[in-house]
Amino acid sequence: MPEDHRYTPPNEMPPAPIHRVLVGQKALVTGASKGLGQAMAIGFAKAGADVLVNYNSDPSGAEETAHEIERAGGKAVLFKADVSKEDEVQAMFAHALKEFGRLDICVPNSAIQLNAPVDEMTLEQWQRVIDVNLTGMFLAARESIRIFKRQGIDRKISYACGKLIFISSVHDVIPWDGHANYAAAKGGLMLLMKSLAQEVAHLRIRVNAISPGAIRTPMNVEKLTTPELFDKLLLKLIPSKRIGEPDDVARLAVWLASDESDYVQGTTVYVDGGMLLYPGFIGAG
Repeated sequence: MPEDHRYTPPNEMPPAPIHRVLVGQKALVTGASKGLGQAMAIGFAKAGADVLVNYNSDPSGAEETAHEIERAGGKAVLFKADVSKEDEVQAMFAHALKEFGRLDICVPNSAIQLNAPVDEMTLEQWQRVIDVNLTGMFLAARESIRIFKRQGIDRKISYACGKLIFISSVHDVIPWDGHANYAAAKGGLMLLMKSLAQEVAHLRIRVNAISPGAIRTPMNVEKLTTPELFDKLLLKLIPSKRIGEPDDVARLAVWLASDESDYVQGTTVYVDGGMLLYPGFIGAG
């Protein structure tokens, strides 16, 4: 099989349309140059929002995201920042305010994997994943909450003064052999999200999380190299018998950012085709 071939079996359901429920809102999505971040940024634009597209190492991907946002009728602003660096995150949020005048939606999404068995994992591998996948989430959340509190509610835009949507993973509850740093960061993110939701709910700031399972993104592409690996690694773990698409997550993010989810607070929504249903027990009764 050629090295660049990817086994990507088609899903049966066509993508559902995204309704324009975010007209007038301003969003910031970290890690928006590819994968889930790209899909959510474009989804927000299709729903009527303008979007700051954060990237760190993929300017061409960020430009592609910006092009699609503009095709959807939104304004796109590009900003390069390492989300684990406090000064760069603060500069990014200041730039968002300069360009948009306000911020309604923040999606801390950036995440990396540096995998190794624990006895072979270096401190650098551990620290970098924690810095990006957990500290980066804290920094983005802190800056967005500061802005949300200052600007208050504009009922012409939303019933909330801000929406914070963390992108986590099913590995916030599923242990993952060889990925202790990644799973530790995602487990920590769950209680960061819940703690912030408890802290700011009375201010009409909504804080929630999305935990995807196996989604067709660059991070998962190595698991899609052959039909055999696809069957072994993915479909046996997914009762729905299909891999998720980035749009599955994007549509949920739009809903969580809209007033349609106004009473949803401190919740993690799993988009996983049933991975958390203990599929190993199917037929074992």
